[in-house]
Amino acid sequence: MQPYLFPYIGYFQLIHAVDTFVVYDDVNFIKKGWINRNSILVNAMPYLFTMNLKEASQNKLINEIKIDSESNWKKNLLKTLNLSYKKAPYFAAAFPVIEEIILNEESNLAQFITTSLKKVSAFIGIQTLIIISSEIEKNNASKGSDRILAVCKSIGATHYVNAIGGRDLYDSNNFSKNHINLQFIQTKQIKYPQFKNEFSPSVTSNGTTYL
Repeated sequence: MQPYLFPYIGYFQLIHAVDTFVVYDDVNFIKKGWINRNSILVNAMPYLFTMNLKEASQNKLINEIKIDSESNWKKNLLKTLNLSYKKAPYFAAAFPVIEEIILNEESNLAQFITTSLKKVSAFIGIQTLIIISSEIEKNNASKGSDRILAVCKSIGATHYVNAIGGRDLYDSNNFSKNHINLQFIQTKQIKYPQFKNEFSPSVTSNGTTYL
């Protein structure tokens, strides 16, 4: 999966379902996607926050993008989280983890988010090995499912598990003939109290479940 900042619950369900989770960091960055932004609840409404970047472009790979450390986005986000969630049941336990993640001085976008995925996973008890695709020897000229297969073969995988949306992207016969078992995971829908508000599924899991 591409690296996402504080992703949805299903992302962590996928991490939990596998032995090794590969952060797909050597593909093109998507502007206005969910790599560097997400939503939290502010005054009972979804609020979009963004990690500021330097010269972000869809012509660059995710691992070539740098974080803007000179802007105040970190300070402002922590302040917003504090004001919005300080009365939440698990705020005292979760906020120090979130604060450590946000204040990380890592400038590389992919490394920053990979570290955040590892820290959140550890906090909620997931012990899956998390690695990044740019460190895997493979044929980087291959595209689509062929590149996914190259990653699987390089790390000796016998199964490839993807989110349910991948059903439209991957041909199971192509994986089978390469001796890889293709599987999909359906996100388990979880509703949880969001103070006294009507449940909003469109906010980051870290902003609601764990805070």
